[in-house]
Amino acid sequence: MPQPLRATLHGYPRQGPRRELKKATEAYWAGRSGADELRAVAANLRRDVWRELAAAGIDEVPVGDFSLYDHVLDTAVTLGAIPGRHRRACADDPLDGYFAMARGTAEAAPLEMTKWFDTNYHYLVPELGPGSVFAADSSRLVEEVREALSLGVGEVRPVLVGPVTFLLLAKPAPGIDNGFDPLTLVDRLLPVYAEILADLRAAGASWVQLDEPALVQDQPPAVLNAVARVYRDLGALADRPRLLVASYFDRLGDALPVLAQSPVEGLALDFTGPAAANLDALAAVGGLPGKRLVAGVVDGRNVWINDLSRSLATLATLLGLADRVDVAPSCSLLHVPLDAGDEQDLAPEVSGWLAFARQKTDEVVALARALREGTDTIEARLDANRAALRARTASALARDPAVRARTAAVTAADAHRDLPYAARAPLQQAALGLPKLPTTTIGSFPQTDELRSARAALRTGRIDAETYDARIAAEIREVISFQEKAGLDVLVHGEPERNDMVQYFAERLDGYLATRHGWVQSYGTRYVRPPILAGDVSRPAPMTVPWTSYAQSLTDRPVKGMLTGPVTMLAWSFVRDDQPRGETARQVALALRDEVADLEAAGSSVIQVDEPALRETLPLRAVDRAAYLAWATDSFRLATSGVRASTQIHTHMCYAEFGEIIAAIDDLDADVISLEAARSHMRIAEELAEVGYPREVGPGVYDIHSPRVPAEREVSDLVDRALRAVPAHRLWINPDCGLKTRGWEEVRPALERMTAAARRVRQELSRPSSDGPGA
Repeated sequence: MPQPLRATLHGYPRQGPRRELKKATEAYWAGRSGADELRAVAANLRRDVWRELAAAGIDEVPVGDFSLYDHVLDTAVTLGAIPGRHRRACADDPLDGYFAMARGTAEAAPLEMTKWFDTNYHYLVPELGPGSVFAADSSRLVEEVREALSLGVGEVRPVLVGPVTFLLLAKPAPGIDNGFDPLTLVDRLLPVYAEILADLRAAGASWVQLDEPALVQDQPPAVLNAVARVYRDLGALADRPRLLVASYFDRLGDALPVLAQSPVEGLALDFTGPAAANLDALAAVGGLPGKRLVAGVVDGRNVWINDLSRSLATLATLLGLADRVDVAPSCSLLHVPLDAGDEQDLAPEVSGWLAFARQKTDEVVALARALREGTDTIEARLDANRAALRARTASALARDPAVRARTAAVTAADAHRDLPYAARAPLQQAALGLPKLPTTTIGSFPQTDELRSARAALRTGRIDAETYDARIAAEIREVISFQEKAGLDVLVHGEPERNDMVQYFAERLDGYLATRHGWVQSYGTRYVRPPILAGDVSRPAPMTVPWTSYAQSLTDRPVKGMLTGPVTMLAWSFVRDDQPRGETARQVALALRDEVADLEAAGSSVIQVDEPALRETLPLRAVDRAAYLAWATDSFRLATSGVRASTQIHTHMCYAEFGEIIAAIDDLDADVISLEAARSHMRIAEELAEVGYPREVGPGVYDIHSPRVPAEREVSDLVDRALRAVPAHRLWINPDCGLKTRGWEEVRPALERMTAAARRVRQELSRPSSDGPGA
C-alpha cells in the first residue's frame, strides 16, 4: 500500500520575525550598510528558517524560495533574462544591478510590476523579445543547496519557477511588437533549464521543484502542447534530479492529464477551496501510478486553523491514487504571517482559531504523522481541533443579527445612482469648475519617519491623543499648502493618520481584528499587516470625516474624501471562510455607504473609493468569473450610489492586467477611474478606448514604485499618448498610485513636473492651430 513519507512545504516567509530583511535591505539602499552586511543578514535568515523547519519535523526543506526582492526576478537572473538597459549595471555589480531592475535608476526604468495571480503579492515582469538570449547562472541556487545541506537539515528541494509559467508571465520588451509571444522561446530556454538541473544535482539535490501555477488558468491547446513537450524533454534528460511540478491557487484542469502522462516523477496539487476539485479530477485520470503526489491540504493563503479531520479524509482518498503521498500546504507560506503566537493582544478565544506559517507547518507535520503512525497518535490534537472549530462557529463575534437584517433588506435600486453618468457629468463640472486635464493625486502622501514615530508613541502612551492630533493636523496643513503651490486641482489630505489603506478602516469596523506582528510581503521591502475579518461587519462611528473636513477647511479647492472599497477590504484581509464572500462584501459595502453619506453631508464633493484589488481577486478560471464580478461590482455600487448626482465618485486600480475586466470597470459606474499606466506605457488607456469606455479616466503618468523622478518631458509624452486614446474633456492627470512609500525629496519635484506638464499640454490644446489628438 502507498505510504506517506514526508511533510514538506513549497516556501516560507522571508522577512524574519521582526522584518530583519526589510531593515537590512533599506539600510543598504540608503548607504548605511554595505553589501556584505546585507548578504550576512539574508544568509542568517535562511539558515534560521531551515533549522526551524527541520526541528519542526519538515522532512524535505525547500530552498531557493528566499529572495532579496522577488522570486520571479530571481528566476530571470538565473536564466540570464536581463533587459538590455540593465546589463551593464548587472555586469558591474550584480547586487546593484538586481535592485536596479526592481526599482529603476535615473538612467533606466525598472521592470514592470504586477500581481502574482490572484494574490496581493507583486512580481517583476520578465521582458523578452525575438532576440532574447538565455544563459544559466545557477550560483545562487547551488550555494543555497550547499548551505542547507551543510547544516544537516535533512533532504532539501530547490524551488524554481517553471519554464512554461516563466514564459507565460513574461511580456514583450519595450519596443517589441505586442504581438510577440514569449512562449515561442521555449526551445531556446530548455537547454538553460537542463544546465541548471544538472548543476543542482551535482550540488546534492535529489529533487527539484518547478512551479507552474500558470497551468491552473484556462490555457489554449498551444500552451498544453508546450507543457507536454517541455516536460517530455526535461524528463528525458540523463543528468538531472527527480522533478516535482507544482501547481497551486486553483484546480489544474486540462493540464492535469498532460502532466500525469509526462515522465516527471512527481506533482504537487492544491486541494483547498476551488482546487478541491483536483481530487475528483485526479481520480478521473486514473491517479498518478508510479509518481509522487505532494498534497496541499492546508490552506497556505488564509489564517484559519485547518479542519484536521477533513484533511485526513482527503489524504486517505489520495493514498489510493499515487505511489507516495506527501503532506504540504496548498502553496508557499509566503502569503501568511509568521507566527500567531506573537499576537498577544488577541483574545484567547480568537487565538485558538488562527494558524500562521509556524502553526500551518505544525499542522502539516501532525497530518503526516497521523498517516504514518495512525490517527490515535494525534487523537488529543484532533479533539482540540474539533473543539476550536465548534467554538468559532458558535461565537457571538461571527453573527450580528442587526447586520444580517440590514443586508437582507437591500434592494437592487440601492446599488444604482439616480442619474446616468452622461447626465451627472455636467452637474459635477458645474459644481467643481475644473480645468481641462485636471490634476490630482491618488490619496496618500509620504509616510515619514516622524509620522510613524508619532503613531508608535501614541500606541505606547509616550504622547497623548491631543499631541498626536496636533502632529497630524500640522502634516495635513503642509500637504494642502504644497498641493496648492504645486498647482494641483483636486487635493487630498495626504492620509498621515493612516497606517495602511485597509488596516486603518479595519481597526474602526466591528467584525475585524488587527494584528501587531502579522506582516506579509507585498513587494520588495513593502510589507502589510492584513487584518482578519472574523465576523459580521458594521461601522460604529465615522472613520474619515473629521480629518477630511479639516483639510477642506484649509482650501477653496475640492479635497477628496478617501475610502477603500469593499472588494479590496476583503482581498487585502484574511477573510472569514464560513459564508460566501459576496455576503461579506455586502456587509462591508453598507458600512462604507454610511461613511460616504457622512462625507457628502460634511461637504465633500469628490469622494474616492479605491478598488485596486478588483482585478487581482478575479478567479483564475473563466467559468467562475461572472459570479464574482456580479457581487464585486454590486458591492462597489452599493457603497457609492447613495450620493447626489453632483457628487463625483472616483475609484482607483493599480498594478494588474485590466483588459479582462473592462466591462466590469464600466459596471462600477464611477465618474472617474485612475489606473496604473506609466510602467505599462499607457496600455490601459488604449484598451479603454478600444471598448469605448465612456467615463473620465486618469491613467498614471508618474511611476511611484520607483525612486526615479520623471522629467517633465517624460510626463508630457505620457500625457500626449493618453490623449491619443482619451479625449481631453475626459482625461485626468495623476500618479500611478499613492505616494506613501516615497520620500518628500522625490514627491515634490515629481508632482511639480507633473502639474507643469499638464499646464503645458493644456496650453497646446488651447491654441487655435492645435489639431492634436485631444483637441
